[in-house]
Amino acid sequence: MAEGPDGEGPNAAQIAYWNSQSCAGWLTEHERLDALFAPLTEAALAAAAPYPGERAADVGCGAGATVLALARAVGPGGGVLGLDVSERLVARARERIAEAGLDATARVELADAALRPFAAEADLLFSRFGVMFFADPVAAFANLRRALRPEGRMAFVAWRPLAENPWFRLPVEAAREHLPPSTDPPPEPCAPGPFAFDDLERVRGILAAAGWRGVEIAPHDPMMRLAPAAGAVAAARDAAAVGPLARALAGAGEEERRRAVDAVAEALRAHDGPGGVVLPGAVWLVSARP
Repeated sequence: MAEGPDGEGPNAAQIAYWNSQSCAGWLTEHERLDALFAPLTEAALAAAAPYPGERAADVGCGAGATVLALARAVGPGGGVLGLDVSERLVARARERIAEAGLDATARVELADAALRPFAAEADLLFSRFGVMFFADPVAAFANLRRALRPEGRMAFVAWRPLAENPWFRLPVEAAREHLPPSTDPPPEPCAPGPFAFDDLERVRGILAAAGWRGVEIAPHDPMMRLAPAAGAVAAARDAAAVGPLARALAGAGEEERRRAVDAVAEALRAHDGPGGVVLPGAVWLVSARP
């Protein structure tokens, strides 16, 4: 039997997307994305407070930055299991674990965490932007709860509303008049995606329905450094390589793409200062117990 999710369950569309050419940028740009999200990783890990000897599961671990951070925190006496549905990102995460010499502490599995059978072995269930993509989040979080020991805990970070995240919103808005017509229907409210957990009360309701207790949700307002100083053009090109603008430009010709990148660079120059190209971000830091 082939390893990994079969693509026939409730998350089939997400599995297909994260294994499509549309997501190639998440692999080629993973080091830049690690740097961009580093302050958020630090905040999420501080909230999770992993300590030596613990066992952790990392949901939606991508190219492995958070698996490596967790492995260093729990040390050789602990263990980390990373889970992701993208074959290419899982392969890169495994390479990075080997490169770091952390094979004895960490491993990554190609699996749909919403459906994977779990034994109650983990002390910590962690995720950095990996839990907003479930078609049935209540069922998914009920399944994830089975991964934890009775005294375990969960900590994850998810985006607050798009309106509160100009670093994410501005590139698409600046490029809008240069984008090819979209053939995709507008997403349904609360559809799986980056902002599926933007509503605090919806998150509380999902976790309560899935059996989680002691839910705590705190806002966190990082500044997102998109590029070094004088880097508006580089930041615009990066935005066109991965994320919502890249998806919107999927059918664009070379001239359309050039005009879009130029428009984004012009908009970003207003946010380019001595500290770099910086815009506000907004996330929820969520914790709960099984």
